[in-house]
Amino acid sequence: MKIYRFPTEEELPALLKRPVRDASQLNATVAAVLADIKAQGDAAVKVYEEKFDHVQLQDLTVSEAEMQEAEGLVNADLKAALEQAHQNIEKFHASQKFHAEHVQVTDGVECWQQSVPIQKVGLYIPGGTAPLFSTVLMLATPAKIAGCEEIVLCTPPARDGKVNPAILVAARIAGVSKIFKIGGVQAIGAMAYGTETVPKVYKIFGPGNQFVMCAKQQVSLHDVAIDMPAGPSEVEVLADETSNPVFVAADLLSQAEHGIDSQVLLVTKSEQIIEKVQQEVERQLALLPRNEIAAQALEHSKILLVHDDDEMMAVTNMYAPEHLIIETKNYVELAQKVVNAGSVFLGSLTPESAGDYASGTNHTLPTNGYAVAYNGVNLDSYNRKITFQHITAEGVQRIGKTVELMAEAEGLDAHKNAMTVRMKSE
Repeated sequence: MKIYRFPTEEELPALLKRPVRDASQLNATVAAVLADIKAQGDAAVKVYEEKFDHVQLQDLTVSEAEMQEAEGLVNADLKAALEQAHQNIEKFHASQKFHAEHVQVTDGVECWQQSVPIQKVGLYIPGGTAPLFSTVLMLATPAKIAGCEEIVLCTPPARDGKVNPAILVAARIAGVSKIFKIGGVQAIGAMAYGTETVPKVYKIFGPGNQFVMCAKQQVSLHDVAIDMPAGPSEVEVLADETSNPVFVAADLLSQAEHGIDSQVLLVTKSEQIIEKVQQEVERQLALLPRNEIAAQALEHSKILLVHDDDEMMAVTNMYAPEHLIIETKNYVELAQKVVNAGSVFLGSLTPESAGDYASGTNHTLPTNGYAVAYNGVNLDSYNRKITFQHITAEGVQRIGKTVELMAEAEGLDAHKNAMTVRMKSE
């Protein structure tokens, strides 16, 4: 990790900028695959499954027999862990249920909102080197609580044509309706357009590599909504002289092992903690099975030494991290100053991994600085708020003249007349 001591306000934007890829070729490649899926449906999906996931599939659907087989392959301890995580995620997200209030804005005019679930949602669950069965719980659990009628899940199969069994068990626990053996861009296209096998959905959720993210953004232009734009996963840790360097190093590495493009940032006002954390990072890194991945991520990660708490928080709110861990002595005070972050972890005993799996909060969060404008997935992500209003004869008299005057001033005479005829009918 590179160390930057006391960067100036002018230097910070460049230091905190995420790496930028040339996306021109990426966009063209993704667009071509999506066009094939849209035109040829299942046939194109199978071609791309063979090309990208190296598997020939006769049937894209995960069968009940495969679900039963998966149940027998997942050990009891992991099942119990999935159940506990699901219960915590369910409890936290159920607390977010919307309670409508009818508002009498004036005599005879009543307005209210009603929360209505999105009928069909699609979940994308990455496979590859780290099959994210935890993400199944994070995405399907709130969808089920919201009341989505159809919850469709796509995930890439292994070369034997089978889906990771823990993903299937998690899907059953969380209440997924249909599961398909489809990965990458072809999965996003299948859910966005619909095929002979895969139903079209109205909104797509889930993380993925640069191809998946690009596909989500392309289909969101015309065909389907998505949860949020996203980039590589990231963490920022705030530390001071009281922080435990073992914990800090473990938190940095837990993010770095996600992928070679993961972002890791340590911000501190203590010179001493920097040296201690670096030593711990080297020691712990050597023990990790994914140390090569983590090491590459650390190469473009940074340590910023600043003067005081105000500078720590200025850096944080400028960076807008996906995950923010505040491991300082005064974490309660600093937490009140957080403006831009996806999810915040407070104190020395709250690692990011708790939120990734079992504390109950959602781990599908805005990255790449999008936390300045987006929140992470929550129950509202699966609902729409529809407004209702009802006006009585008294209400027409109360607001009718206002409507007439404003419509006339905008040059919309038919708008004015729609109210005028009602006022005259009284």
